Amino acid sequence: MAGDGTCRCPPKRHVYNPQRSGCLVVGSGNAGFASSISAAQAGAKRVLLIDKCPEEWAGGNTYFTAGAYRTVQKIHLTPYSENFLADLNKVCMGRSDLELAKTLIGDSNSTIKWLARQGIRFQLSFNRQALKTGDGGKVLIDDYRTAAERNRIQVIWPTRLVGIHSNLDGSFTVTTKTGDKKQVIRAGAVILAAGGLESKAQMRSQFLGPGWGFALVRGTPYSTGDCLEIAIGQLAVQPVGDWSGCHSVAWDVNANPNIDDCAASNEYTKSGYPLGLMLYVDGQRFVDEGIDLRSYTYAKFGRAILQQPEQLAFQVRDSQTSRWLRSEGYREERVEHITAQSLEELAEKCEQCGLHDREAFVRTIREYNGAVYAHRQENPSAKWNPAVKDGLSTQSSQKQLALAKSNWALPLDKASCLAVKVTCGITFTFRGLKVDPQAAQLAAASTGRPIPGIFCVGEMVGGLLYSNYSGGSGLTSGAVFGRRLGKAAAVVATNVLKRVSKEHGCPTCFI
Repeated sequence: MAGDGTCRCPPKRHVYNPQRSGCLVVGSGNAGFASSISAAQAGAKRVLLIDKCPEEWAGGNTYFTAGAYRTVQKIHLTPYSENFLADLNKVCMGRSDLELAKTLIGDSNSTIKWLARQGIRFQLSFNRQALKTGDGGKVLIDDYRTAAERNRIQVIWPTRLVGIHSNLDGSFTVTTKTGDKKQVIRAGAVILAAGGLESKAQMRSQFLGPGWGFALVRGTPYSTGDCLEIAIGQLAVQPVGDWSGCHSVAWDVNANPNIDDCAASNEYTKSGYPLGLMLYVDGQRFVDEGIDLRSYTYAKFGRAILQQPEQLAFQVRDSQTSRWLRSEGYREERVEHITAQSLEELAEKCEQCGLHDREAFVRTIREYNGAVYAHRQENPSAKWNPAVKDGLSTQSSQKQLALAKSNWALPLDKASCLAVKVTCGITFTFRGLKVDPQAAQLAAASTGRPIPGIFCVGEMVGGLLYSNYSGGSGLTSGAVFGRRLGKAAAVVATNVLKRVSKEHGCPTCFI
């Protein structure tokens, strides 16, 4: 470099080289995009985002969400702050990493406002007890891609991470593969945001347990645990969290297990169970369908279905509640309707679709109806209200079921009756990697200390979720920690650039 600061390197050194990056991000979902935008705005040079999926599958599992973010707020509603932690503790049985939880909750409001400044569109989502963007995950990813382009972030599909190691100068040498072609990227900082292992049947069976190989994949087919294995095996980072836990939902049994229509995927979710009953193939109920609001139960009831014989169940309701079903999940064009004018006829038709014991099916529902009427006799002023926990149940002094329906218990005796056949659809896994709760740096397995320059965010983070999930927490976590670590990664990448530039005498030749 000349004394006036002008570079005297050969001209070819200044042709943009996509194999060099100040900050490399792996994964194109909410967490990956939030991280890359934050890094770019914090001054990182040449932020590069890669994903192994084809471009039409951009967005990872974010694409399949309702775009819901759970955030603390203080508007013309009851303030939601301490309750955020209480909700997280409730669904995760008090096992969430407290420091991660505090960071998530403390930054949630400011992060939503930051996303809004990036062009992410929000509206209050009263029907999902959370905040959501536009028309869900598709719109969210479209907004993110626009923001990434505005921040001059380069995105490359389909490129997978296959290897990574750290260099003595603080940089990282990352090996990627596009088709059959391998390439090496030198990066000042690396952010892993590549999701869990839910899309690989072998790994589901290994970590979640028997039967999980039969679960249908709700989201992207590209979350196969590659980056988790690379981080643990090549970087010796510390795995942590609920290795046998996952987010799983009631899912249309007729959904294509090799789905190639990402736009249709969300319509296979069947979350209308609070409006009726769920019975497995022997004609018995197996969950309290009204134990809590849908957003606190939908992510664990998929597991409950998977644990039943043949991993199947029937969602049953009558004309009183059928009109309340979401058209996006229950319209006849997408899901098979089993209809009848009586419970006996419905049982007969369900028998043709896999029900083993139609007498037990009818008996279970009639016993349920009797318990509902007994409760009504003791509570004549009680009103059905699907927006709150209304207390309409099957439990009274006259009659109690061994398995209650605690809320929204209406009798199923009005023609016509409707049944829908469901199985388990897995969304993402809770197994992840240990990170520093402040900047989400990966922690070394040997020392537990943060590894400089390597970060982790999104579904790859372990320790936050256990057993269950509160709706909207995942996107908020990805954005909160993505925003934080993006800033930290930009500082690391800038310092690495300065150090390498000093050694090589040119500030522009590293990236």
